[in-house]
Amino acid sequence: MGVRLAPNVPPGGERPETRLGVLGWPVGHSRSPAMHNAALAAVGLAGWRYQLLPVPPELFAETVRALPAAGFRGVNVTIPHKQAALALADRASERARGIGAANTLIFEAGEIIADNTDAPAIIAALPFAPAGRTALVLGAGGSARAAVWALRDAGAAEVRVWNRTPERAQRICAELGGTAVTAAAPADLLVNCTSSGLDASELSFKSLPLGADDVSGYSCVVDLPYNRGMDTPLVTAALARTIPVLDGLEILVGQGALSFERFTARAAPVDVMRAAARAR
Repeated sequence: MGVRLAPNVPPGGERPETRLGVLGWPVGHSRSPAMHNAALAAVGLAGWRYQLLPVPPELFAETVRALPAAGFRGVNVTIPHKQAALALADRASERARGIGAANTLIFEAGEIIADNTDAPAIIAALPFAPAGRTALVLGAGGSARAAVWALRDAGAAEVRVWNRTPERAQRICAELGGTAVTAAAPADLLVNCTSSGLDASELSFKSLPLGADDVSGYSCVVDLPYNRGMDTPLVTAALARTIPVLDGLEILVGQGALSFERFTARAAPVDVMRAAARAR
């Protein structure tokens, strides 16, 4: 079952709280509530609360449309809803339209406004500028779309895209640019946008087109999934070979900080958010 939304009418006539949340399916692993609630407290927004919103795809549109009446100012959106989030919006940023997916929805003046903060968060976190570099992106969902768009927008010389279903990689490249590939080859940057590593019971490379030794062919590894209390196999392999790594939590903090600023019109306390995300 998906989330049930209670009316935003507190007892005793108190001022209704302002609500935020993250929609996904599954979403129980998310550290966004810990991160955002710590940030809300740090900037003094005592009447705000951020919560998990587990919503299956068939209830996504219905749930999103009901959120403003339940006191929601905005939401983050994660797997598998990012493309559906953009389709549902009344207005969207140029970046979200270009990517074809949204991870942030704002409810304002009766409208749903979409943005994508994944793309700038990925670029800002990289240890080197992507301009003139080569990259391999694994996956074909909303996060992969953001990565491909961001890297091309930043001037990458070549962006290759791999997916277990080759047709999906071909579709992304037809829409956003890049080169669809059926095998992994060395590049400056490896960006994993698949769900491999998300489930702690699947700590292997079995769903990826490369093994641990192949990680040596990349100058930097970005792994968007994050596990409960442990590194993903890809992060572990990269660290063992002294390859610079950006794990999913760092990208989570970066995109979350940008979303927080859209939600609240306050500067995000990034250090507070990072500490809360990593402490959970």
